[in-house]
Amino acid sequence: MWTQHYDLHSHSTNSDGEHSVEFVAQLMKNNDVKFWSLTDHDTIAGWPSAELHAKQLGITFIPGVEITCERGIEPNAEELARHGRERASKSWHLLAYFPNLLHGSEKAKLFAQWLKPLQNNRIPRMKKMIAKLNELNMPIDFKEVAKKAGGSIGRPHLAEAMVEQGYVETKTEAFEKWIGDGLPAHVAQPKPSIDEAVKMVKLCNGVTSLAHPLYYGIPPLELGEFCREIGIDSIEAFHRSHNDEYRFELWNVCRELKLKVSCGSDFHGQTYGQSPGNMATPINQLCV
Repeated sequence: MWTQHYDLHSHSTNSDGEHSVEFVAQLMKNNDVKFWSLTDHDTIAGWPSAELHAKQLGITFIPGVEITCERGIEPNAEELARHGRERASKSWHLLAYFPNLLHGSEKAKLFAQWLKPLQNNRIPRMKKMIAKLNELNMPIDFKEVAKKAGGSIGRPHLAEAMVEQGYVETKTEAFEKWIGDGLPAHVAQPKPSIDEAVKMVKLCNGVTSLAHPLYYGIPPLELGEFCREIGIDSIEAFHRSHNDEYRFELWNVCRELKLKVSCGSDFHGQTYGQSPGNMATPINQLCV
């Protein structure tokens, strides 16, 4: 049995999304999403608002977060070429879901405390990237970038500032020419190993899913075996960036290895041409 009522990957202005939590919740409702997770990068600041608005709209809210981690495996050049990708992401992202975590509980406090350094590391990293842009004759004011971030400052906020200053025409151009991984103004972000992140989520009774595997350049079977070995519960096989062939390839690997799957629009905002929901997923294999 398949469902389109889940969207387990979305962002708000608490990290690099364009819209408030309330606005994202309403879009989920408009698109007939009944089970929703807000998964801002390295922050859970949006959880109280998401829970409130989801309840008002008759949506089941599943607390989530997208944790930025070190690579688990080095990319495979042939796999990248198979999907027409020039490079792999320098970080892996772990989705963590906490359907049974109580606000104010000791485990909720423990997880929030563990996340704090990841949030705090984003500020000095952003200042270093701005310094690089200044050296490249593209001065940017850190305060202007910080104003755009509701909680967890990131590269999309910097890209927006670059567009406003006229250095690039679009945020995509900013990433492709200047601030993407390995490019002239990029600075790597200090981050935990994926194994460390998995262990912390498990300690707090959470469920894990490896986000958007297309970005990592790892053959599906090798990726699945790695996930199973370190205890990742599921793979985001049904992600908006995956074509049907790749979705089913990942799904079959997950079935073979007895892993669960997750689904997500990875919604960041309407100006990206994105829309939440509408992710057909096999309901009996979902991780939550």
